[in-house]
Amino acid sequence: MNPTDLTDTTVDESIYSNYYVYESIPRPCTKDGIKAFRKLFLPPLYALVFLFGLLGNSVVVLVLFKYKRLRSMTDVYLLNLAISDLLFVLSLPFWGYYAADQWVFGLGLCKFISWIYLVGFYSGIFFIMLMSIDRYLAIVHAVFSLRARTFTYGVITSLATWSVAIFASLPGLLSSTCYTERNHTYCRPRFSVNSTTWKVLSSLEINILGLVVPVAVMLFCYSTIIRTLQRCKSEKRSKAVKMVFAVVVLFLGFWAPYNVVIFLETLVELELLQDCTFERQLDYAIQATETLAFVHCCLNPVIYFFLGEKFRKYIVQLFKTCRGPLALCQPCGVLQMYSADTPSSSHTQSTVDHDLHDAL
Repeated sequence: MNPTDLTDTTVDESIYSNYYVYESIPRPCTKDGIKAFRKLFLPPLYALVFLFGLLGNSVVVLVLFKYKRLRSMTDVYLLNLAISDLLFVLSLPFWGYYAADQWVFGLGLCKFISWIYLVGFYSGIFFIMLMSIDRYLAIVHAVFSLRARTFTYGVITSLATWSVAIFASLPGLLSSTCYTERNHTYCRPRFSVNSTTWKVLSSLEINILGLVVPVAVMLFCYSTIIRTLQRCKSEKRSKAVKMVFAVVVLFLGFWAPYNVVIFLETLVELELLQDCTFERQLDYAIQATETLAFVHCCLNPVIYFFLGEKFRKYIVQLFKTCRGPLALCQPCGVLQMYSADTPSSSHTQSTVDHDLHDAL
C-alpha cells in the first residue's frame, strides 16, 4: 500500500501511528536513471574500445612477430602486454550486450568472461609494471642489464606474471554466478556468507594490485630514469623523457579515477557513507571511470606509434606490405619474417627502448 493512500481512510490514532512509523523507515534508493544511462551509453562505448583495442594490439602482435622476432626481454613483455589487452577487449562485446539488455549467455560463459576480464585486467597492469622495471634496468644499470634483460628471463618472468594474474582473478571466477531476479538475469559476483566482507576485500585487492603497487614501482623506476637522463647530454633525451612522462601520466589518468570510486564504493558497503544521492552519483562515476579505464588498453599502441621511431617505421612498413587490413595476400603472412631488426649480439635493443637507449 502506498503511504499517501492512508490519508483517505477514517481518522484513527492507530492508523496515524502506523503511518508515521512507516514513513520513518528509509525508502529504497531507486536507480532507474542509472540503468537507462547504462543501456544508452555503455554498448557503443564498449564497441569502440573493442574495435580500436583489437585493431591496435593486433598490429602490435603482427609487428613483433613479423619484424622483431622476440629477441629481447622487452619484446617479450610487449607481446604479453598486447595479449593481455586483447584478452581484456575480447570480453567487452559480452559486457556491452549485458549493459543493453541482460545476461543471456548462461552460467559457464558468465564465469569464463568474468575470469578472462580479470586476468586481462591484472596481467595488463603487471606487464606495464614489468616494462617499467625493464626500462629502469636498461637505463640506470646498463651493464647489468646486458646479462639480466635476456629472452629467457623475459619468458620466465612473464610466466610468473601470468600465474600471479590468474591467482588474483580466482576469487572473481569462483564468486561470479548467473541468477534471475525480477525477470532480469544478472552475471555478478555473489557471496553466500559475509558478502560485505568479501566485497570490501575484492575492492582492496583491485586498489592494491591495480594501483598502489604499480604506481609505487613506476614512480620509483621513472623518477630514477629521469635523473639518469638529466645527466646525459643527448639530442634525443627530451624524446625519451616524453615517453616516460606519457606512460606514467596516461596510466594514472585512466586508472586512478576508477580506483578512487571503487574505494568510495567500499565505504558505502561498510555503511560509512549513506546517502541516496551520493550513491546515485557514485554509480554514474563508476560507469564513467570504468569506461575511461577500458580505453587505456587502446593507448599502448598509440604511445609506441607516436613516440617510438622504430615501431612507427615497422607499422608503416607493415601496412605498405599488406595494402589493406583485410588483404589475405601472402606477403602479409605472420609467419613470414623480415630481417628488419637483425641483432649484432645476444642482446637486442627492444623496440620501445630504442629512443631511451639513444638518449644515453
